[in-house]
Amino acid sequence: MRYGQIRKYDIANGPGIRTTVFVTGCTLNCFGCFNKKYQSFSAGELWTAKEEELVLKYLSLPQISGLSVLGGEPLEQGTDLLNFLKRVKEEVAKDIWVWTGYVYEELNVKQREIIEYVDVLVDGRFILSERDLRLKFRGSKNQRIIDLNETKKFGKLKIKLDI
Repeated sequence: MRYGQIRKYDIANGPGIRTTVFVTGCTLNCFGCFNKKYQSFSAGELWTAKEEELVLKYLSLPQISGLSVLGGEPLEQGTDLLNFLKRVKEEVAKDIWVWTGYVYEELNVKQREIIEYVDVLVDGRFILSERDLRLKFRGSKNQRIIDLNETKKFGKLKIKLDI
């Protein structure tokens, strides 16, 4: 896995003050993507134990409310992201938000395994013609903010409307 940047303090990508990791590599190539430079799987730096420890250190700070993972495409990172999210869940009592261009109902087995460790999934490709700058935590009207904990609890998709 590679990453483009790590933000210790981020107030734009999820509620509260968050630590954010931007992974690199995406095959979706959404027209108007705001992170075009992170689409290449060779962009950025190699994710190592050093970065993992740094992010866990940031997440342990009391002012940090959670982890946000954007891209690139997080759900194209495979086992590396899976293992990292699993570790975050085991070691830090903070929520995890992930943004993906994939739609929840179409996720494959590996992608579903990754989101087992995610609390909120923002899904759907960015569609430039549906862009709305007034939306919180998403770029276009088609994208959904899914509460995965509630979805698992009730066995049906729970979209967060109170953001």
